[in-house]
Amino acid sequence: MPLSADRLARALESVDLVLADPAAGRAAAEAVLAESGDDAAAAIALRALGLSWKENGDLARAVRTLRRAITVAEKCGEHYRAAEARMSLVVILSDLGQTEAALAEATLAASVLTGADSARLDVNLGLVLIRIGRTTEALAAFDRGQPVLRAAGDARWETLLLNCRAVLHLYAGRYREASANLLRGERLSRRAGYHLLNAMIQLNLGYLARVTGNLPEALDRLDSAAGLYAEHGKRGTNLHADRADILLAAGLAAEARTTVAQSIAEQEKSGFRFNLAEAHLMHARTALADGDPAAAATAARTARGMFGRQRRAAWADLARHAEVAARFATGERSPGLLREAAGLGDRLAAAKWPVAPHEARLLAGRIAADLNRPEQAQALFEQVARHRHRGVAEIRALAWHAQALHALSTGRPTAAEQALRAGLRVHAEYNAVLGATDLRAHAAARGEELATLGLRLALERGDARAVLRWAETWRAASLRRRPVRPPDDEQLAADLAQLRRVVAELAEMEAPTVRSASRTEISRLNAERLRLEAAVRDRSRYARGAYAPEPPFAPAALAEALGERVLVEFVRLDDDLHAVTVRDGLVRRHRLGSYQAVLRQLDVVRFTMNRMSRRFGSPVMQKAAVEAYDHSRAVLDGLLFEPVRRAMDGGGAGVGVGVGRGGEPAAGWSGAERPLVIVPTGSLHALPWTALPTCAGRPVSVTPSARLWLSAAGAGAGVGGTDGGAGGSGGGNTGTEAASATGRGTVLMAGPGLAHAEPEIAALAARYPEAVVLSGADATAANAARALDGAALAHVATHGRFRSDHPLFSSLDAHDGPLYVYDLERLGSTPQLLVLSACESALSGVRPGDELMGLASAVFALGTRTLIASVTPVDDADTRTLMLALHAALARGRPPAAALAEASAATGIGGFVCFGFGG
Repeated sequence: MPLSADRLARALESVDLVLADPAAGRAAAEAVLAESGDDAAAAIALRALGLSWKENGDLARAVRTLRRAITVAEKCGEHYRAAEARMSLVVILSDLGQTEAALAEATLAASVLTGADSARLDVNLGLVLIRIGRTTEALAAFDRGQPVLRAAGDARWETLLLNCRAVLHLYAGRYREASANLLRGERLSRRAGYHLLNAMIQLNLGYLARVTGNLPEALDRLDSAAGLYAEHGKRGTNLHADRADILLAAGLAAEARTTVAQSIAEQEKSGFRFNLAEAHLMHARTALADGDPAAAATAARTARGMFGRQRRAAWADLARHAEVAARFATGERSPGLLREAAGLGDRLAAAKWPVAPHEARLLAGRIAADLNRPEQAQALFEQVARHRHRGVAEIRALAWHAQALHALSTGRPTAAEQALRAGLRVHAEYNAVLGATDLRAHAAARGEELATLGLRLALERGDARAVLRWAETWRAASLRRRPVRPPDDEQLAADLAQLRRVVAELAEMEAPTVRSASRTEISRLNAERLRLEAAVRDRSRYARGAYAPEPPFAPAALAEALGERVLVEFVRLDDDLHAVTVRDGLVRRHRLGSYQAVLRQLDVVRFTMNRMSRRFGSPVMQKAAVEAYDHSRAVLDGLLFEPVRRAMDGGGAGVGVGVGRGGEPAAGWSGAERPLVIVPTGSLHALPWTALPTCAGRPVSVTPSARLWLSAAGAGAGVGGTDGGAGGSGGGNTGTEAASATGRGTVLMAGPGLAHAEPEIAALAARYPEAVVLSGADATAANAARALDGAALAHVATHGRFRSDHPLFSSLDAHDGPLYVYDLERLGSTPQLLVLSACESALSGVRPGDELMGLASAVFALGTRTLIASVTPVDDADTRTLMLALHAALARGRPPAAALAEASAATGIGGFVCFGFGG
């Protein structure tokens, strides 16, 4: 059959169509192929079909189809059509990691193609050249092709060129040039309706935002790209690897590692060997950050081998750098490792990688210092340190770290501390852009090494005030700034409401009395729950904060605010546990001993309290639990407080052992102990402090940081004590009512499924007759949020749920489902004094830098000064008795910490802790 103009036109149209809609383009190409044999139209249609398989992620089929297109075109003398097919084959072979074959096809095509087609080939050739590190040639190809494409009005290929050239500039650290190319590409692709090209541009705009420090924008851009890719069925992208890189930059190592595992699985399935090598490199980086250097070394070796086969020497050096870092993390210090690290620094610099050369040289300097080669170490540190005043934050932070190590290696500890503080300021500026709580909390890990080194120097010279300043420099920094609401706040609210409905429906289906729920329906609801949780989590991360420098921490101001109180701040360095005490303006440092030894006793205390509260086991088992509890809490009390007893209470080592478990005065207690302000570290945040003899019977406030306590102390009139009282029989109005969304000062809420909740709230309602009372069907999440917003005092009796996998989904049970931390973050302010009358409602996830995530920590960032809650299980009947006694003490004008101490001593019931200021 002779070639018709219509059939040729439809074949050409299928090529255009496949880039916009791969499925439609494939259908059009197959229709052309079904009509006739081997001719020019068939060659063109086969090219379109090959491109559709490429867009669909089936690279092997794409290569086979394009090679058939070349064969058909050559057979019928259509050498130009064969060259067009070769041009399409270039990138696909490169995606498969066959870079030499890709370059060979480009050479064959270049001898035939002219005009705009030659410029299009330059785009594909330039991409391959970037991948193998021949960037100068790649840039020349792009500069040669762009004027031709612009003159031809070819927006699609100009967008492709702009995207590739932007990638080249990104790798070289030329971010202004990269931005100009990407923004023009974004305009072109959007105006022309090239959605997949726009997704590619969004992906690289996200990477640009990541390397310049704007992680919220980076995540937003990546999610935009993901939506476009999913809409068009695009597979084989490096989207997951890029997301892992952003999460890693925010300190979310475990989440990044899970994400990159998805990338590896996707690339393995699709055959994109080129992207797979980069995914293995990202796996190495995430595993190393996640504390698994053995897995990091294995992944780095895999990536290095793949890069080598792809002729990507510069990338192979990146993989080797990850491998060297993994070996360093396992403790290796050898001349061979030093040579390798130093050589990598030079090669990575020659390849113009922006950050990696500084990382490699800093690592080499540390190895040299450990090998007692001071001159070599100083030279390497100096190479990195000279960049401390310019460049992106990531480089400047590395440079200040190098400057600190250089100062130490030359015997200048004061200069080292100055450099460490400068480096932490860079980290603070970098982290300030993060508005979401989870990003802020995890990002603290990026400054932990500098803060730890500063703390080590202060401990070595025995300067107690310096130890306190360094401990407070990086401790719980995220709680000192209010979380930022994400831009799309209404959508977040809708997703939270839907999530609540799904969780409530799941709970109903999974109840023991329900037998009709199908596994399919439960699986569907669980999948929807996970989808909504991801949507809430991801959207909240788009929120962007701003940097506002904090004033330096002043121990003198703290000492003045403490008054008669005594502060005990626990500090950990490796396994060494220390304490700093502040009493009457005097700051002292104390070495306590092994942190692990403390944790062993803590585990026993928590386990036995759990057994006792649940009345688990026979009377004999209960008695054994009580004996183990009494022994372990006494041992734990000795480990934590005996070394600081004299500094804390001003007496001998045997003074101030507190009140016994049953409320009876313990031996040596004179009732004259001062109130304590305790700043825990690590797992000590989960310690029921009031169970310890030293703390029992005296006012104790447990706070995430001394700086946070000091801020709360200066926050003005609060609830309880001399600040104005929490009410009393008069109804609980405190003068802060106007700030409440309800117009009330006191809120009382009884949640579902808690036996003591309704009677407890009914009894308290008699004490606070003007309080907002929520119970039964009225105790919904929306009503609770509205009432809690701006309240002076809130008492919430409901189950608390701590989510260790994602603490911001920790929740309080409302009638219609969970009231999440994310819900609380949407309030104007949380109650000044908040009482959570439920088991373990004060548990928090602890991140590096003693960053806390959970219900207890969230409310402090949102305005709560004092929280009374439990970190252990507590019996329901005991809880009601203790809560009524607590409010009776508050009504007498006692500050919250003193009120809790008196109520616990009077009832003999423990388990609850006063967190925050305490009055």
